[in-house]
Amino acid sequence: MTNIRTRLTYQFVFLVTLILLLFALGVYFFSKLYLEKRFNKRLQDRAITTTTLLFDLKQTDSTVLRLIDADNKEPVLNENISVYNERDKTVLFSTNPANTQFHEQFVPLLDSASQTLFLSRDEYQIVAIHLTRGKSSNWVIVSGIDKAGEEALSDLKKILTVMILAALLLLGISGWFFANRALAPMSGIIQQVNAIFPSNMQERVEHPNRSDEIGLLVATFNQLLDRIEQALKTQKMFIANVSHELKNPLTKINAQIDVALIQKRNPEVYEQTLRSLQEDTHSLIQLTNALLELANTSIQGNTMAFEEVRVDELIWETKTKLQAWHEDYTVELTFTDFPDDEEDLITPGHRASLQVLLMNLIDNACKFSPSKTAKVNFQSRGGRITISVFNEGTQIPAADLPFIFQPFFRGNATAQSINGHGVGLAIAAQIIQIHQGDISVRSTPGGTTFLLTLPSAAPF
Repeated sequence: MTNIRTRLTYQFVFLVTLILLLFALGVYFFSKLYLEKRFNKRLQDRAITTTTLLFDLKQTDSTVLRLIDADNKEPVLNENISVYNERDKTVLFSTNPANTQFHEQFVPLLDSASQTLFLSRDEYQIVAIHLTRGKSSNWVIVSGIDKAGEEALSDLKKILTVMILAALLLLGISGWFFANRALAPMSGIIQQVNAIFPSNMQERVEHPNRSDEIGLLVATFNQLLDRIEQALKTQKMFIANVSHELKNPLTKINAQIDVALIQKRNPEVYEQTLRSLQEDTHSLIQLTNALLELANTSIQGNTMAFEEVRVDELIWETKTKLQAWHEDYTVELTFTDFPDDEEDLITPGHRASLQVLLMNLIDNACKFSPSKTAKVNFQSRGGRITISVFNEGTQIPAADLPFIFQPFFRGNATAQSINGHGVGLAIAAQIIQIHQGDISVRSTPGGTTFLLTLPSAAPF
């Protein structure tokens, strides 16, 4: 496969060559027309001269021939002049009596309604002029070969051919040169890109002209590098946090087993050890499930099968399920401006993912509330469904708010007081992004509110 430089050169040479060929054909064509017109004018002048000498001066045939030859400063090859009488159907005069049949073959083509006719036969050009004098009606027919014009056209054809061939050579060289200059920045960009590795992902591609097409390509590529760098940082942080979160319970479980096996103990100690192991195992299962949900949400986001989900019913189901798992939780539901149209309650989405989203937010609200209470408000207006989840827990520091939707992020206050892994809000943020919604948080000394916005099925 040819490279871009070669393709650009080919295209440049082809386009300019096509223009040159069209130009050369135009020059040749119009030159031919001009030469034919000029030669026809010469023949026409010869016909007028013959008419004047023959009819106006009443000269004899021999005198006419001498005068015609004397007037012929530029001889015409195979010239023949005839005067044909329409009434008698005879040739009155001919400079070549032995070849009158050549002109007689054009007699059927003569049209009395025309004053002058221009004809051609093979290499001959013919001019016929109609003259009417009293009752006499004659045609003066002049024919000849434009040898000078043919030689001029032949020379012109050779000149144009040589010029086009020379132009092709120059076009090839200049096209390659300009294509090389146009693509020179790409070589530098390729070298810069090849020098970027995971160890120096902070490097970016430089280009002096940011407004041209290559500059826009470089800007787009740098944006891609920004996303890749962010993804690598997230991956590194994810792996480090997962390792840390998994290491703690596994190390604790292994230590408790080692201690229990050092010596025999009474059943109460074994039971206490088993309960501790059960708690650590439960924490490990929760972390594993959360990681699986986060991974599935990231990978299968574009392949989720959407359906019409009635959000008010989904909130009731989430409340019932959560309170069944945690008897000490209280979920207060408020439906503000409950719509009459059922479509205002429906959003297109993946039902299971939306339930995970609501479950995580309401569970967090109850978990961080001193009274284990979450206040959920639902309203639908203007083609948007809005859900707010409020708890009266400790205020989230303003410095932590931009990071709370990142995986494994936990503020100092919450990390010390509440067990968790910092994955739930990251899952919620990904789910809301897949459903083309929005999630925000506002935290004050009086409590924290998470605000969800989803599109409804109702027309706006």
